[in-house]
Amino acid sequence: MTTVILVVMCVVVGALELYAGKQSRDQANAFTRRIDELNDQVTKQNNVLVTVGEQLTAELSRVKQDVLPALDNRLRQNTGQVEELAGLVHQADDYLRTQAGRLRELEQQRITLAALRRKLGEVETSVRAVTRAHGESASGKVDAALDRLGELERGGAEILELQRTLTRTLEDVEDVVAELLRFTEGELDDTVTAALTGRPRAHGDAVTATGRLWTRDDQLEEILSEMYERCVRASRLNVRFRTAEGSDDPAPGSPERRRYFLGGHASEDLAGVFSALLISTGADLPHNGTHESKRGLARVEPGVPSGVEPVRPPEDEAALKSLLRTLAECSGAVAQIGPLMAVRTRDELLCAVLTAAQSLELESDEVFWDPAAATVRLRRLPSHQLWDLTGWGRA
Repeated sequence: MTTVILVVMCVVVGALELYAGKQSRDQANAFTRRIDELNDQVTKQNNVLVTVGEQLTAELSRVKQDVLPALDNRLRQNTGQVEELAGLVHQADDYLRTQAGRLRELEQQRITLAALRRKLGEVETSVRAVTRAHGESASGKVDAALDRLGELERGGAEILELQRTLTRTLEDVEDVVAELLRFTEGELDDTVTAALTGRPRAHGDAVTATGRLWTRDDQLEEILSEMYERCVRASRLNVRFRTAEGSDDPAPGSPERRRYFLGGHASEDLAGVFSALLISTGADLPHNGTHESKRGLARVEPGVPSGVEPVRPPEDEAALKSLLRTLAECSGAVAQIGPLMAVRTRDELLCAVLTAAQSLELESDEVFWDPAAATVRLRRLPSHQLWDLTGWGRA
């Protein structure tokens, strides 16, 4: 019996050892498979990292060979231009200081001439009182001297006026140069930022449209300019650069021709916006108790019932109407914002939305600054591009 028990125990121990060995082999095999899987994942990650590294190396090589040398050349060119403009500004400043000194000298000479004239007047009185015999001769000499002094004084006044005109011209040149420096500096900052960050330049940073403004009424020039720039901002545009030049009229104080270089939206995108605004503006034209369109304007129902507060127009519509109201007060004016062109003559107020080809044609024919000629050309446009707001401006 004892032998049987020992045999059974040996069999049980052997079975347990066989089971434990099998469990160990299974765990070892599972651990081996896990290690193999991890090795495969590490190999794949290494391959991906190698591919990414090769791409980064190639991109860095392209940047070093192409982008950085081109950027360096552009920076050098623009730096040279900025230095030239800064030199011009310094020269203009020195010239202004010199002219200011000359003006002070001329003012002092004028004061001296006035004192001398008074002194000669006193001498003339004394000479006439002392002698009557030679009075005519002395009086003639004194009169000649006084006439000469008067001529010198008038010449000094003319020189002073010329100096003031020159000073104003130099100040205008300095303003234009300062505006150009700010524009160039902004362009350089945008270019450097785009190159360093690797992003394309924003479309709104570039000049995408042009503008013009001129009026025959110099007393309305500043108000019209304020309304114009308000309309530009309301149309989500920004003034990138502005210039001013004298008109063809040589008379002093003649209104300036102002040109604007705008950014923010392309001209083709602005055409639809301005067309919608002009349709809304033209809908205010009264006709037989209803609001009816004129040459392409939309037809809408009669006005708001009494007792109901009217809805305030959007900012861009209100700004455009303010600009057109100011134009209606002028005896002659031209305003252009991209494809939008508004012309005011003594008898008419016309607005048009031009295509790019039509804008180039009008610019090549130089009719932008002539309200009468521009009106004739606008009358030739298709009806859906032209709005006659003469009645609206008088309402």
